[in-house]
Amino acid sequence: MSKNIILCGVGGQGTVLASKILSAASMEKGIKVLSAETIGMSQRGGSVTSFVKIGNDAYTPLIGKGEADIIIGFEAGETVRMLPYLKKDGTVIVNNNVIKPVTASLSGMDYTADSMIQYLKNKTENVKVVDGDRVTMELGSAKVLNMVLLGAAISTGVLDITKDEAVRIMSGLVKEKFISMNEKALRAID
Repeated sequence: MSKNIILCGVGGQGTVLASKILSAASMEKGIKVLSAETIGMSQRGGSVTSFVKIGNDAYTPLIGKGEADIIIGFEAGETVRMLPYLKKDGTVIVNNNVIKPVTASLSGMDYTADSMIQYLKNKTENVKVVDGDRVTMELGSAKVLNMVLLGAAISTGVLDITKDEAVRIMSGLVKEKFISMNEKALRAID
């Protein structure tokens, strides 16, 4: 049986690296992985979504509505946008921060983390909210948010990989001087 994983956020948050770690950890175990990424205006803070299917019965990388086992949301608004893809009993890991898009700023619409988190909690039972700003500040860099959220997702048991496996893969993908901080980030949340 396959695992369907969606990682979503905005450009610069590290969603692509997190999806590569998930994919590589599964492939290292001999499990088939298919993935696809939608990288809109990512360099300008636009939406970034990665679909990762893990399992030998996966035949297409795209995940349909109501099929995701887990959504790892790097930005609360993008997580709300992807919520229709979550299975009825699926899990949501979400950063409690929003990055207000220009359209929301210009229209004066309500676009707050609290409203987004409350919406997620009203729509699904399995929501784990991560205070990404606090954790990354304690670690010394906002650039490790991806590892914090990936570690939180691994802790749910939904992903079928361990933090040790993720650390081993991550160590081969980031510069040596950043390995220690990224490992701390992966292990920051149980």
